[in-house]
Amino acid sequence: MTARYQGVFPVVPTTFKDAGELDLPSQLRCIDFMVDAGFTRLCILANISAQFLLSDAEREVLTAAILKHVAGRVPVIVTTTHFGTQVCPERRRRAQDMGAAMVMVMVMVKPPYHGATLRASEEKIYEFYAALSDAIDIPIMIHDAPMSGTPLPVPFLA
Repeated sequence: MTARYQGVFPVVPTTFKDAGELDLPSQLRCIDFMVDAGFTRLCILANISAQFLLSDAEREVLTAAILKHVAGRVPVIVTTTHFGTQVCPERRRRAQDMGAAMVMVMVMVKPPYHGATLRASEEKIYEFYAALSDAIDIPIMIHDAPMSGTPLPVPFLA
């Protein structure tokens, strides 16, 4: 059985050098600071942070470096949201293979940055997350974006 998580997973800031490239030494110091400060779980690449700013290669480097550096000290959620139905599952599998404790995924049929006019039925949202769940062995955190216009009511989520 997969672990059940509860509580707060604070989002780790993604650090960059002045020219815009990833600053991995700074990133790993940030991880150590958060763990040493008592954070018992972490989230990387959140949907409202650097998730959409990085190339796939940068995401891979960052995710691998952080998960290797954390080395199981605390559980880490890796955000794997993507528009592509082929890319998102691959991201999930890679995160799981690298040691993520959980993945976080926003329903991409209703992203807020495309406006509130794109909506999916509860049936389609259920199918989306069921397919995610069938593809990996670790938990999935559902990221709701209320401003998107597609509601995810608590009774439906439960």
